[in-house]
Amino acid sequence: MIDALIFATLNGLLTGLLLFLLASGLTLIFSMMGVLNFAHASFHMLGAYCAWSIGQFTGFWPALLLAPLLVGGLGALVERYGLRHVHRAGHVAELVFTFGLAFVIEQAVQSFWGPDTKNYQPPALLDFPLFTLFGQDFPAYKAFMLLISLGIFIGLYAVLTRTRTGLIIQAATTHPQTVASLGHNLPLLHTLVFGAGSALAALAGVLAGPVLGTFPGMAATLGSIVFVIVVIGGLGSLTGALLASLLIGLLQSWAIAVDLGMPDLLHWLGVEFPVDHPLRDIWRLNLPQLAPVLPYLLLVLMLIFRPSGLFGRREG
Repeated sequence: MIDALIFATLNGLLTGLLLFLLASGLTLIFSMMGVLNFAHASFHMLGAYCAWSIGQFTGFWPALLLAPLLVGGLGALVERYGLRHVHRAGHVAELVFTFGLAFVIEQAVQSFWGPDTKNYQPPALLDFPLFTLFGQDFPAYKAFMLLISLGIFIGLYAVLTRTRTGLIIQAATTHPQTVASLGHNLPLLHTLVFGAGSALAALAGVLAGPVLGTFPGMAATLGSIVFVIVVIGGLGSLTGALLASLLIGLLQSWAIAVDLGMPDLLHWLGVEFPVDHPLRDIWRLNLPQLAPVLPYLLLVLMLIFRPSGLFGRREG
């Protein structure tokens, strides 16, 4: 039991930091532009596919750098020649635009790369067990993913709080007209931020592709979870996104590892539930079956008791 919990914790931290890497780009875009980008997970998928294609010629390491840059450039073009014009029509038009863009990217991926799962493997340099505990191996590549994700958080936090560019971005979040009147090119800043957020999503795809799989449905698989994280953490809060990502990653991982059935759980809570009860189907449920639902249950509870999220600012 202890070994299962230890590995569940390690896997939960890994999942949480990967989710943060994906959610950080969306948080950055929203905090600066006020745009909830429904196509954000699609850029994540593009990152994985571009890395797989580039890696066929250059290997993993150049692809790790080139794929996020390529997708980030595409994101910047989307903002410059699409989203910037839609922005004039309001937030609803922005949501519809990014929602449609997600479908366009998904269909483009299937048309260009096909519907099959790609054989995207970790680099040979990291394809070995870092350590063995209780007879189970922990891959070195997963430790590499942990370090990169943690490094991105530290880097982003430092840029946003310790540099002149970060201070301008924070000021533009609440006082855009003042920032523009001081001579800063606000439209260019929006383009760069949207491109950077897209690149972060792509980087998450490059790292996660060999572990979680590279297939056309990967955007749909993670898209809803990203918005859950952003809302729970607090819209626009980088620290909140990190904590919410870790919370969801650990919660799901522990639920899968602790194979408790509903009778065990209800007995632990002191609730009697006869087997012949009309709701007897609930009796057959176990925690691993409920694991995919837990983030959304947490979202509902957060919206009821703290709508602003963990670190969000309440408006009004």
